Amino acid sequence: MLKKRFFTLLFLVLILTSLLVAVSGCQSSKSASKPVTNLILATTTSLQDSGLLDKLIPAFEQRYPYRVKTLALGTGEALATAARGEADVILVHAPKAELKFKAQGYGIKRRSIAYNYFVIIGPSQDPAKVGAAKNAAGALRRIAATQALFISRGDNSGTNKRELSIWENSGVTPGGKWYLEAGQGMGKTLQIASEKQAYTLSDSATFIAMKDRLQLKILMKQSPDLINTYSVMQVNPAKFKKIKLNTKGAKDFSRFLFSSAAQKIIRDFGQKKYGRHLFFLLKKG
Repeated sequence: MLKKRFFTLLFLVLILTSLLVAVSGCQSSKSASKPVTNLILATTTSLQDSGLLDKLIPAFEQRYPYRVKTLALGTGEALATAARGEADVILVHAPKAELKFKAQGYGIKRRSIAYNYFVIIGPSQDPAKVGAAKNAAGALRRIAATQALFISRGDNSGTNKRELSIWENSGVTPGGKWYLEAGQGMGKTLQIASEKQAYTLSDSATFIAMKDRLQLKILMKQSPDLINTYSVMQVNPAKFKKIKLNTKGAKDFSRFLFSSAAQKIIRDFGQKKYGRHLFFLLKKG
């Protein structure tokens, strides 16, 4: 009798186990069969060169059914790419240009995520005495007055736009042999400035990530005219009726950046490797 009960219980256990495995298999099959679609992100070279995207993109792809194609460009080129309908979402750092892009109907749902600072970089001996200036405009005036070599990105990026804005505020129109336009991203521009022992403007994150490979130092930081804000914006599908944008993916990516997981990545980025935070979260998007 006991033996019969034992086999009956064993039989029931085997049936329940089989059912659980079958249900689990169905769920796994459904999950595995969920289609993965491409999402095109137009963004800045500074987020690429600093390494932040190498943390954010995999975390996003683990949670959502998208494969992100990253176009790391200057902000001006990123906006132009999106204005042609060749990107689904943008992550850039030129507020005036972003607001114009949105006003023209190309972008929707702009939200600011985080900030850091632009910094003025130069040779350690600082021949133009940039470190003694009160603000960034004053620093650039000193560079122009001494005609110390300055390397501009010259690529219509967010950094380049800010540099030109500071020159305008300084009352100086840069030009001549001392002012060179690299036409390159942030990383390459820093390398050129290091090789030539010149001054340049950089976002702080890229410089800190590369500083061990450069013969340059930060000479001015955290001036009010050097705040650098990053924002995400979805490309407006209503503007591109003949182009199928990944609107849901753009919405999911934008939402992800404000999730606790992404905010932790942004907040902690750089602390372990460089001993300092490279980005600072904004309270509200």
